Amino acid sequence: MDKQRLIACHERIKPFIHNTPVLTSRSIDKMVGAQLFFKCENFQRMGAFKMRGAVNAILQLSEHDREKGVVTHSSGNFAQALSLAAQSLGVKAFIVMPSNAPQVKKEAVRGYGGIVLECEPTLEAREAQSRAIQEKEGATFLHPSNDDEVILGQGTACKELLESHPDLNYVFAPVGGGGLVAGTALAATYFGNNCSVIGGEPFEVDDAYRSLQSGIIETNTATNTIADGLKTQLGDRNFPIIQQHVERIIRVAEEEIVNAMRIIWERMKIICEPSCAVAFAAVLREKEQFADQKIGVILSGGNVDLGNLPF
Repeated sequence: MDKQRLIACHERIKPFIHNTPVLTSRSIDKMVGAQLFFKCENFQRMGAFKMRGAVNAILQLSEHDREKGVVTHSSGNFAQALSLAAQSLGVKAFIVMPSNAPQVKKEAVRGYGGIVLECEPTLEAREAQSRAIQEKEGATFLHPSNDDEVILGQGTACKELLESHPDLNYVFAPVGGGGLVAGTALAATYFGNNCSVIGGEPFEVDDAYRSLQSGIIETNTATNTIADGLKTQLGDRNFPIIQQHVERIIRVAEEEIVNAMRIIWERMKIICEPSCAVAFAAVLREKEQFADQKIGVILSGGNVDLGNLPF
């Protein structure tokens, strides 16, 4: 995935996405001892960066494939992103969601025109249901994170950040399925000036951290984290990019995620979801390492269940 493909992707999706604002906070800079630039994808359409990859993936389909619709399995933001992207482009979207996904997210998917099909909360059930829809409807399966066009789309957030702040030393992004951090790493490589990418990941689901150690894609046996968007694992399309271009992954504890989320709400007066706070939590955890640096932080999304806040 070369530089030209990322540029072309950005031009393609611009009519359908927001170029989200970059916010700063003097009090947070003082707290960290560095200059932080928050790329606010919580202000993206449908409330998260995933709109970028979803739009790009659909736009790259043939007319024939678009007529048959698209299908994915997702418990959260990609479900909403694909639904809204499909609605924007006049395409049907079938969304397989685990039965235990938050009701607020199911309702949001339906609100964006997605056709929700519930399944048992296991990866096997999600994949089986998705395959059944592919066979029955002829719909194209789009993976939330392990798809080249999705990865390129997610990388445009960092591209925009570096266009407005070209001299960043680091960009931090949360790591779940790996699409955002892989896209961010490509953008930093192509558009940064010696800019390193660092991932943030919960200790409770540290499969990406372990994958970088072992050289193979690891899985999680338990997913006991508040960062519900980061429970998925890396894939064969994004893992090689992460191996090559991500400097390292910093793991954070659950209380650090809640603390980082609270600071963003209190100091910046904006809403971010727990998964989104993980990247900032990683900066806070090792702030001495990043003293006096210019740091970009991808705030990945703001889709919070307000009836279930951790503070």
